[in-house]
Amino acid sequence: MSTLTIPELSLVVLIGPSGSGKSTFARRHFLLTEVISSDFCRALIADDENDQASTAEAFDLLHVIAGKRLAGGRLAVVDATNVQPTARRSLVALAREYHAVPVALVFDLPEGQCQDRNRARSDRQIPAGALHRQVEQMRRGLRGLQKEGFRYVFRLTSDQQVEAAQIQRQPTWTNRSGEHGPFDVIGDVHGCCDELETLLEELGYVFTLTDGSGTYSRLYSHPQGRKAVFLGDLVDRGPRVLDTLQLVHSMVQAGNALAVPGNHDARLVRKLQGRDVQVTHGLKSTLDEFDALPDDVRGALARDLGAFLDGLISHYVLDEGQLVVAHAGMLESMQGRASAQVRDFALYGETTGETDEFGLLVRNQWAAEYRGKARVVYGHVPVLQPEWLNNTIDVDTGCVYGGRLTALRYPELELVSVPARRVYRQPERPFLQPQAERLSAQQQQDELLDVQDVLGKHGVETALMGHVTIPEGNSAAALEVMSRFIVHPQWLIYLPPTMSPPEATQHPGYLEYPAEAFAYYRKNGVGQVVCEQKHMGSRLVAVVCRDAEVALRRFGLGDQGSGVLYTRTGRRFFADAGLETALLDQLRAGLEASGFWEAFHTGWVCLDCELMPW
Repeated sequence: MSTLTIPELSLVVLIGPSGSGKSTFARRHFLLTEVISSDFCRALIADDENDQASTAEAFDLLHVIAGKRLAGGRLAVVDATNVQPTARRSLVALAREYHAVPVALVFDLPEGQCQDRNRARSDRQIPAGALHRQVEQMRRGLRGLQKEGFRYVFRLTSDQQVEAAQIQRQPTWTNRSGEHGPFDVIGDVHGCCDELETLLEELGYVFTLTDGSGTYSRLYSHPQGRKAVFLGDLVDRGPRVLDTLQLVHSMVQAGNALAVPGNHDARLVRKLQGRDVQVTHGLKSTLDEFDALPDDVRGALARDLGAFLDGLISHYVLDEGQLVVAHAGMLESMQGRASAQVRDFALYGETTGETDEFGLLVRNQWAAEYRGKARVVYGHVPVLQPEWLNNTIDVDTGCVYGGRLTALRYPELELVSVPARRVYRQPERPFLQPQAERLSAQQQQDELLDVQDVLGKHGVETALMGHVTIPEGNSAAALEVMSRFIVHPQWLIYLPPTMSPPEATQHPGYLEYPAEAFAYYRKNGVGQVVCEQKHMGSRLVAVVCRDAEVALRRFGLGDQGSGVLYTRTGRRFFADAGLETALLDQLRAGLEASGFWEAFHTGWVCLDCELMPW
């Protein structure tokens, strides 16, 4: 038995003349849904898989189906002759478009055997001359398959090899979904090893002394089994680069940590490999540390640490796909995939091609358009403080520039950081000054709503009802109401229910019944309920901020006042703005006089009220 190992996310291209056994092999080793046959696509187009006039349309359909499978992260197998380079070229391009691995599986059986099988077929026979040309075309291209872009090439030359072959699927290197943590994801260290040691100890890691034989003298581990995840840029600029590298290397080797590479780490690897690299952006500090080592130590350590950095994977998908870690971020379409484009994005992110006033490339804010379900934790761009933006968070808080070294504890989603001991290097682009606009990254992004977020059919995950589907017509109607009638969407933190929480009562003649409502509250931990007599008031929701500063900080609204009054459908309660302001001032005065802000340690409150007609 011979094992053919293929990546789990592949485009497997079967190559061989008619009668070589491709379809039989595909049925035996792949799921029916994974195999896309050109004959079947012809039948779908023309009701006849032998209709050669529909070949072009059939292959268009084949590419669409294969593309949809690859986009969804599923393996696809193309069952066609694929003996011509032009046919294979388009398939390799398709695999690259979706960052899947192109695999060639060649059935190079004796031509006579293929001719015999062809003559024995009752459903379809092709002329002997045409089959001969297929064999010739296939064999002319065998040596160039890897140059065409196929990462794996398997060649079967006999029935015995075909029968003995077994397909083994190999998870992509980026797929660590089975690791559930808990994790401590640490931002760019840049040689700040003093701060790293302090942060690890703050996170609860303890160290044991090692024998010092080529490894860092202290090995960190967590007594509760937590695992550190380093987001790259371990090197350059800071004072203890080699100590940092050895510390992280020893933790990874011991299984106490994971690490992904940063752009500075990748550049150091190229330099250690003897390639021409400009000594800029802090690389000199790293090279100086190597040069200061004794001659008998320098070479071995450089090879060891260079091999460690060179072997780091671009990014990791963790915890059943719920967490993604990468140095500069990761688009949803690239998560769990492996290609040169994926690695480049993980190392550098995206740039617009423009430069700013500091002569640095302007980075595209990919996170502003991110809508993926996985939480993406990244670094690369130093920020004053980590902030969530569309389920992503940048935890590079510029330790080497005098900021902080930060970790995100997962799944707790708690931030832990330690201050830099000093400014080790002045940043090329200032980042320690507070943002002039004082808005969080999410608030800045939310100032402009994306219509794609509300168009078409959508699903909403709820605590009580599970997944709720919103049909396209309802989305369009809601968009119409929101765009014309409701208050600013960022005020809409709450819309009150119109009925009691429990389902309709089983008591005959009653729509609701108190005992069931009390039971519902009791089940959800509410020990006391205030009841009032039924009256004819109007439902009013009041969002009241202590002042305009709180409204800006919490809601991102600098020009919308310091509160709002709206109905249960989100419309402004009063048409008269002066009346709304007067009532908000009364509510704010009452909250101030009662000591509410101090008692509840808050600067804002949402009140579900009844406004009485008297």
